[in-house]
Amino acid sequence: MIGNAWFETVAEAQRRARRRLPKPVYAALLAGSERGQTYDDNTAAFAALGFAPHVADLPAKRDLATTVMGQQISLPVLISPTGVQAVHPDGEVAVARAAAARGTVMGLSSFAAKPVEDVVAANPQTFYQMYWMGSREFMLWQMERARAAGVKGLIVTLDWSFSHGRDWGSPWIPERMDFKAMAKLAPQGLARPRWLLEFARTRQLPDLTVPNLAEPGRPIPTFFGAYGEWMQTPPPSWRDVRWLREQWGGPFMLKGICRLDDARRAVDAGVTAISVSNHGGNNLDGTPATIRLLPAIAGAVGDQVEVLLDGGIRRGGDVVKALALGARAVMIGRAYLWGLAANGQAGVENVLDILRSGTDSALLGLGLASVQDLRPGDVVIPPGFTRELGADVRA
Repeated sequence: MIGNAWFETVAEAQRRARRRLPKPVYAALLAGSERGQTYDDNTAAFAALGFAPHVADLPAKRDLATTVMGQQISLPVLISPTGVQAVHPDGEVAVARAAAARGTVMGLSSFAAKPVEDVVAANPQTFYQMYWMGSREFMLWQMERARAAGVKGLIVTLDWSFSHGRDWGSPWIPERMDFKAMAKLAPQGLARPRWLLEFARTRQLPDLTVPNLAEPGRPIPTFFGAYGEWMQTPPPSWRDVRWLREQWGGPFMLKGICRLDDARRAVDAGVTAISVSNHGGNNLDGTPATIRLLPAIAGAVGDQVEVLLDGGIRRGGDVVKALALGARAVMIGRAYLWGLAANGQAGVENVLDILRSGTDSALLGLGLASVQDLRPGDVVIPPGFTRELGADVRA
């Protein structure tokens, strides 16, 4: 790579990803849904929050470590599970190695392009993510495979409404990389020769299959084939959520909580943790930013379950704001994918270092020695900033 591979902000990682990736790949990474209202609010809401810093008696050392679902991590940032990571040949394995090198948890999507066994080998602190899809027997098989691989926890994601339309248009993504698809995408790929060269060096094409959803003795399904199966599966009930938690029997996170009544029902179902999430703005457009929803949810159930947040994290200051408003830790998605696109494993490490440094700097300015000491009073919250959904409905 010409020039300095290191970048100083997540925004720069995004710029480099945009320059490096073919347009359809970058557009798929950016995603969002409908008008992009939720996508935009996820980041704009963080910018609306301020800090209340001190100027003296500041701590010489700061402790960023915490625990999530029994896993000790060196900073309060986890890798959120995202689907097929065709932005780099090493995909989820590179991300897992980066997370391990920086002492944090890897969240692996069931729609990943790399097998769970390979990812756990790269980072033993791996949580496996599932959707409610297929038969109960199929879901049990997934859990047993993940358990046998050595994953440390299960993440179940339920916040998806299969919303496809985007006002700015959706990229064309083939079901598989055959000759016809390669010919159609050739002009886009040739415009990004460095991306093509990375795959050429490994003698492989971008993989659009999902090996973790391949049942024994059957071909590995394509991403869209598995997606179709998911779309056709009737949505789960809270009784189904409890069943999943009981069958897993270990640390269990429910991802996609936006309402107080759902948070309480999750507690009743016996989950270990919840993630306040709107699927990064890729789901039901018009859902408020997660940081607006966090204070009420953390206040309602934070003494009963671990509360995490994802959506809109771009800097260490965002991490600190989320922790001050009640999160134990945050989960990142696009930020590390941009790092992966920009510079592979080193790019993901770079993103985690940016978030670590920014978190440490914010703690210093706030006069706090530990992320455990953060409180709402450390953040300037504008009038009318927060939202409470489902407050008038009891579980």
